[in-house]
Amino acid sequence: MRVAIWREPDLSGDFLVDPTGTVVLPMIGARTVAHRPWNNLHATLLEEFRKELRNPSIELTPLRRIYVLGQVAAPGLYSVDPMVSLAGAVATAGGAAEQGDLQKIQIFREGNAVLDGLTSADRLAGIGIRSGDQIFVGRLSWVSRNSALLLTAGLSVTGIIVSIIAR
Repeated sequence: MRVAIWREPDLSGDFLVDPTGTVVLPMIGARTVAHRPWNNLHATLLEEFRKELRNPSIELTPLRRIYVLGQVAAPGLYSVDPMVSLAGAVATAGGAAEQGDLQKIQIFREGNAVLDGLTSADRLAGIGIRSGDQIFVGRLSWVSRNSALLLTAGLSVTGIIVSIIAR
């Protein structure tokens, strides 16, 4: 989860929620955050920080730890806001690689494909992304990857045919 406390950069940052649903925050320590309504959690943390800070302003953002794999520039594990699109999640991994196709995105969960045929405009929250899921960017088709070669070959063949006919 991302915590941003106004005028307190040392207390702000991305904090990992452990498997028990607990997060350790600077100044206030360990707090259980799992399975709590977001508004209630915000109010509770605000009260906790008020004990230590004068008039704190807190912004909380849920994060999902997901793997971005396949045809991306920097495959790996990333923390992303579920309100971003698949394109935004792929951008976190450096964007699609030269042979990546943002029209061929799949979501894997525990080794099984759970969503297929997604496009880069789909939002993570809208498709039910969970921490641990894998976003896999597919590869462009052979024709798409080799379109320049095919065009050059086609022009060469056309040039040969024209020169034969012109004789």
